[in-house]
Amino acid sequence: MKYNKLGWTDIDVSRVCLGTMTWGKQNTQQDADHQIEYALDQGINFWDTAEMYAVPPTPETYGKTESIIGNWLSRNESRRDEIVLATKIAGNGLSWVRNGGDVTAEAIIQSVNDSLARLKTDYIDLYQIHWPNRTSPHFAKHWPGGTTFTDIDAVQQSQQMLEILQALGECVKSGKIRHFGLSNETPWGINEYLRLSEKHSLPRVASIQNEFSLLHAKDWPYLIENCTYQEVAYLPWSPLAAGALSGKYIDGARPEGSRWSFAQRNGLFRDTKMTNNAIKEYQAVAMRHGFTPSQLALAWVDQVDGVTSTIIGATKLSQLQEDIAAFDMVLNDDVLKEVSEVFRRYPVPF
Repeated sequence: MKYNKLGWTDIDVSRVCLGTMTWGKQNTQQDADHQIEYALDQGINFWDTAEMYAVPPTPETYGKTESIIGNWLSRNESRRDEIVLATKIAGNGLSWVRNGGDVTAEAIIQSVNDSLARLKTDYIDLYQIHWPNRTSPHFAKHWPGGTTFTDIDAVQQSQQMLEILQALGECVKSGKIRHFGLSNETPWGINEYLRLSEKHSLPRVASIQNEFSLLHAKDWPYLIENCTYQEVAYLPWSPLAAGALSGKYIDGARPEGSRWSFAQRNGLFRDTKMTNNAIKEYQAVAMRHGFTPSQLALAWVDQVDGVTSTIIGATKLSQLQEDIAAFDMVLNDDVLKEVSEVFRRYPVPF
């Protein structure tokens, strides 16, 4: 396993980050235990979760994933220092989470304490804002007209960010969190947090996780360049486009128990004719060169300049084994050329 620094920090994280959002819905405690043990054996020291998980988010599944991790940690207290544990505070819009309100200083303090209790740990290595208070161009809102900017009060947003940073600063001082990160953010959001932290001597953002894959590479090059030069770790989530790049949903297939067989909070916005055609072509490239479709997609994300650690998740141990193996695979010039040709035909398929 290879490791990178988590942004500007002195923390080394594995190039593979263990995603956990299916634990508590599609996966049981026993499933999670098996995945954890296998990941640790492969040298994966970086885990990502969120108070909102399991997914799809519901009042019944809220906090279940953190609790599953906490159950494992309570049985393996001596191994806590082996793990870089990341979690997130949910943003606005979920009625069962702080009445659907914005992320505020008060919400930060409350949610950190609640996550610590569920995780059964004294500290969180990386505490992340799951999505910003303003609407950002993520979850299929990246098309022109999908998001508006001129009706946002930037001064008000900045003031909220400052209050969030101040609360995070309190959590750092008390030892409850080590570092903080962002998720589903933009270059403006990253840079505003950086500006405020420098101006007010508050914690500096260490990372950002955004959706990034062969089907959704909008962060290249501008946001990733920003992250690289500002020493902010870039952490792709959904590198398989919610499982689509595995090929299992081609032509409308819905394997029983798969993620797309469940109702999704934001709908199946990745399911388009263009996406279907692109996946078929990537699948053909993979087969010609001895990769599975998932391995081709993951190995491609891993080799993108500026990527720190890729978040992967699986419902079956066999899927996790297949996916982790991708990070030891090298895409030669011929493969990259063929991938590039497909990418240019389908640069924004959803």
